[in-house]
Amino acid sequence: MKLAPPPVKTRAAALGLDVIQPTKVRTPEFAAQLREQAADLAVVVAYGRILPPAILTAPRLGCVNVHASLLPKYRGAAPVQWSIVRGETETGVCLMQMDEGLDTGPVLARASLEIGANETAGELAERLSSLGAQLLLRTLPQFWAGALSPVPQPTEGATLAPILKKEDGVLDFTQPARAIHDRVRGLSPWPGAHAWLALDDTSRERVKIHRTRVLTPDEAPALHAAPGQLLGQAAGEGVVVACGEGYLAVCELQFDGAKRLPAVTALAGRRLPAEARFAKPSA
Repeated sequence: MKLAPPPVKTRAAALGLDVIQPTKVRTPEFAAQLREQAADLAVVVAYGRILPPAILTAPRLGCVNVHASLLPKYRGAAPVQWSIVRGETETGVCLMQMDEGLDTGPVLARASLEIGANETAGELAERLSSLGAQLLLRTLPQFWAGALSPVPQPTEGATLAPILKKEDGVLDFTQPARAIHDRVRGLSPWPGAHAWLALDDTSRERVKIHRTRVLTPDEAPALHAAPGQLLGQAAGEGVVVACGEGYLAVCELQFDGAKRLPAVTALAGRRLPAEARFAKPSA
């Protein structure tokens, strides 16, 4: 619970660079500080607020943003997470000339990559970070030389990636196994996915679900079960859980106040009735 400087500030300090870290950017004082820098260009990365005109126009060439999606898809604060949650198989990075809208400015350059079938948001963010740095270094000299023509974003196909809330992590096992799996990995490491382990009609415990795997038809049990019902151990790893469509192996989970463990280990010491199931709090 201690405040720590972000990595960019730590690196800047090591290089002897000046650092300004305002609590608010919509102030005349901060705009004046930026103008005093007489900068040619400002680069904005992973800043989840809309910048006012006084900030956007302070550098001579304005501000460019390294945005982790293939615009106009996933405009907003959490593009990496929502691209996984919504089942995308491809994403990327755009270098965008900023305007007063929410990631609506014209695009200077873009680069794409495939999303792994089991890749988490944390893992994808690391890869996109490297891709964004490469795109920035490759593109800025062309931008300074006037060799790039900003391309306006089309309005068709635009989607939003809103700020994540803890309630976004609630799992609904009436959904298909693939959709649940995508939500688990898309919300890892934060805010994390969770469900309630219902032992009977009145008793239930909150469980964080850290890692899952969609079972193939050959691995799935040949029986009908209610969504959320626990069906024993998978052939490979994890505990088999029935979904609205298909079956999921829950591989790692964590009870409140306990350690993150393999699901089989975490459940081994608990006497689970045959009707045990994962459910929403009101189910």
